[in-house]
Amino acid sequence: MRTFLPVLAIVVPCYNEEASFPLCKHALLTLAEELIAARKIAAESHLLFVDDGSSDATWSLIEQASQTSARVKGVKLSINKGHQAALLAGMEYAKADILVTIDADLQDDVQAIVQMVDAWHSGADVVYGVRNDRHSDSLFKRKSAAMYYQLMGFLGVKQIPDHADFRLLSARAVTSLLSYHEHNLYLRGLVPLLGFPSQRVFYARKKRVAGEAKYSLFPMLKLAMEGITSFSVTPLRIIAITGAVILLFSLLAIISIIIQKASGNTVSGWSSVMVSIFFLGGVQMLCLGILGEYIGKIYLESKARPKYFVEKLTPTPGDAPSDGQ
Repeated sequence: MRTFLPVLAIVVPCYNEEASFPLCKHALLTLAEELIAARKIAAESHLLFVDDGSSDATWSLIEQASQTSARVKGVKLSINKGHQAALLAGMEYAKADILVTIDADLQDDVQAIVQMVDAWHSGADVVYGVRNDRHSDSLFKRKSAAMYYQLMGFLGVKQIPDHADFRLLSARAVTSLLSYHEHNLYLRGLVPLLGFPSQRVFYARKKRVAGEAKYSLFPMLKLAMEGITSFSVTPLRIIAITGAVILLFSLLAIISIIIQKASGNTVSGWSSVMVSIFFLGGVQMLCLGILGEYIGKIYLESKARPKYFVEKLTPTPGDAPSDGQ
């Protein structure tokens, strides 16, 4: 049981969130004040908005908010590097005892943060925000999500079902998470590997308060592929097993052809030959694609390029604006 009042930093990645930012800022500031008044977090607690290379007025709004409220801070990335990189940047720049990550669209229930903080006080280092249902999603999204979690479980990936990136991390959990240096980020799979005491907080997911959704079908598929290939070599083993099975059937087919040839019962034709060629060609292309995905990851990791660059930081009161250097 923890008794001291922790400094809480709420990290919010933003990409073209001009419409939702004012609502998000108000909701989170109100929540922070309530937690401070209830003596659950320290008065130095704050919000940290990470602008992931937005092309709208998101950064201007963050700067204005930081000038009117000491609880609002901001980090501006020089170019859009993706949701996972923005989250990582927020974790690296946040100075706090506990850290909560939440998206700016307010689909995640901010009141669940109260339960997360309570869970931290009771001893948890990681608190997962987990959806209690998916009724707000389309039928396709519900079915595809269920299949994805089943697939990840089959591949041996430790991932919390119905949990995205709404979570609380203690300082030591954040430090441990930042010790992972891979370029291909999939935080949803990395956090469970930390092994620290964890709890789950269930909440009802809401509709986006404003703006447009950033995760369309293609980015979701890309993130899913990232998770599969970053944490499991099972697809490579499936290729080997598939090759062995095809080899076995080929040997049986050769034996059958030899027997038919010896008995004089061979039938000329091209259909079976063409089907076999197309089938084997398709299997080979699929296998090459999977191999290419893994080789591409090795290529990117070997470069060891920076995950992001910080262009600006919001100044603290009395300081000049920082360029992130």
